[in-house]
Amino acid sequence: MRPAGAAGAELMRSASVHAVLRCIVLGAALLTPALAQGSDASGPLRVYAAGSLTRAFNALLEAFGTPPGATSQPTYGPSGLLRERLERGEPADVFASADLGQPRRLAYAGRGTPVVLFARNRMCALGRGGLGLTQANLLDRLLDPAVKLATSTPGADPGGDYALAVFARAEQVHPGAKATLEGKAQRLVGGPSMAPLVPGQGPSEGVFLSGRADVMLGYCSGTDTLRRAVPDIAAVPLPPELEAGSEYGMTVLSGHPAAARFALFIMSEPGQAILARHGLIPVAQTANRTQPQP
Repeated sequence: MRPAGAAGAELMRSASVHAVLRCIVLGAALLTPALAQGSDASGPLRVYAAGSLTRAFNALLEAFGTPPGATSQPTYGPSGLLRERLERGEPADVFASADLGQPRRLAYAGRGTPVVLFARNRMCALGRGGLGLTQANLLDRLLDPAVKLATSTPGADPGGDYALAVFARAEQVHPGAKATLEGKAQRLVGGPSMAPLVPGQGPSEGVFLSGRADVMLGYCSGTDTLRRAVPDIAAVPLPPELEAGSEYGMTVLSGHPAAARFALFIMSEPGQAILARHGLIPVAQTANRTQPQP
């Protein structure tokens, strides 16, 4: 007999989360002999993560509670470029990407455990306040020849790939939009060997402080950080017809004893709550404080 009502739905969600956790544990156990080659189990935990995860992962690592010196300074950057560095042999224990494709390439090559979806994000149009951006007028503003548009770099940074997906969806709403948007979009951040647009500022901040663009497609989770440097910024979540969705995946890359435990912590109630506090969308359903009655 299937469980019914709210209790049944909660049990099904709980089973789904348990399946994810089993994937991490079993994947790490099965692949540990291969992944342990070249790993330093006595050294600090080494984490590579997407730049959009900087604040969230700093908080996660602090809450994880490793002893002093047990975790090295995390390495943040565009996920595609990080994956290339790992393929060239840079040592890391956990890789968390702003998409599923980059960690899957490592996993399929036998360099990591099966990929686990650990969070989602939303794409926003980040624009100067004077543009008066709304969800209703957003596409018209993006297509306006006078509006300078910026994106990240496809291939090197999933944010650029998500922008291309948004342009493809725009084609269904406004024929010809895809070609127009791809033609005018400036790939100003996230590429290899790109110098900061404004020294001492983050990539998105530099786009606006340098005057290179009026609107940028970026992650909604980064809005608060951007506004601290550029107060006159409106963040408009993409309307449903344009939203392409962004999914974050991670893989464990070594047999370091803390690597799988950190991955499990990310999927735990406290870990998912930390992600939510930093603007990401949790994927693991947290348990109710009271158990459903039989």
